[in-house]
Amino acid sequence: MAKELVLKEGEVDARGIVPINRQRFADKLQAYLKKPFSFALFLLICLATLITAAIVVWILAYVLIRGIPNLKPELFAWRWTSDNMSMMPSLINTLSIAGLSLLVAGVIGIFAAIFMVEYAKSTNIFVKIVRVAAETLSGIPSIVFGIFGMILFTDAFGWGLTILGGSLTMAMMIMPLIMRTTEEALLAVPASFREGSYALGAGKLRTIFVIILPSAIPGIISGVILGLGRVVGETMALVFTAGSAFNIKRPAGPMSQGCTLTVYMYSIISENPSEYAGVAWAIAVVLILLTILINGAAELIGNKLKKEY
Repeated sequence: MAKELVLKEGEVDARGIVPINRQRFADKLQAYLKKPFSFALFLLICLATLITAAIVVWILAYVLIRGIPNLKPELFAWRWTSDNMSMMPSLINTLSIAGLSLLVAGVIGIFAAIFMVEYAKSTNIFVKIVRVAAETLSGIPSIVFGIFGMILFTDAFGWGLTILGGSLTMAMMIMPLIMRTTEEALLAVPASFREGSYALGAGKLRTIFVIILPSAIPGIISGVILGLGRVVGETMALVFTAGSAFNIKRPAGPMSQGCTLTVYMYSIISENPSEYAGVAWAIAVVLILLTILINGAAELIGNKLKKEY
């Protein structure tokens, strides 16, 4: 015989109540059918999700099917020749430009966000101007950054086409993105974290670097991933500042010319689409794998650094 449940005053019988995130799909569907408008929105959400997933899977599958058969050992030779059409110099240059641009833009962008959130007043006119400028710069076409970088680094500084000039141009391009995402991540940290840290006697600097920044790591990592994706996928801005493909024989130094994978792909397709189509598809596969590795590494680092409270 089942034991009778005795409820105290104020208690609720929770038997039979299933959390909404543990309900079966059939139960959810039955509940939606009672509300036609909610059911229509549910169908639209499901349809949008399926379409998005289908497009991503189709693009990935198409590129992998066309590109994997063209991946050959000679494409990864250290030195480029007209016979092997190696992408290794471009791959090294891509990583170099991504690393340098992230180093510059990350440091400046994150510290600028810390200043605007933790030190400057929200009504400060300077902060408002910086935010408007950052949002404006985020919408400027990349070719404008390329022309500006060419005028400043290539001509005014007299560097010519260099990896360093391309990296600084990319840093200017992604700095507003990193700054704004970091600012939003810092603003999302509860004020109680700051108050609790100050109450325990910690100073402002210690509170920022020990309490606030670790709590905002997921949002900061998101901005870094978006910035890296923009650098890896950029073409025209680097053509104006770093150089094109066919004058690059081996990985370049910071003050030498160099081209990234996207610039290399653009150059060979523009030169002879029919002859170099296989190489272009192979480069596309490498770009996809590189993007996945960068995202995975950033996510892993973020999980290691963030703190749970």
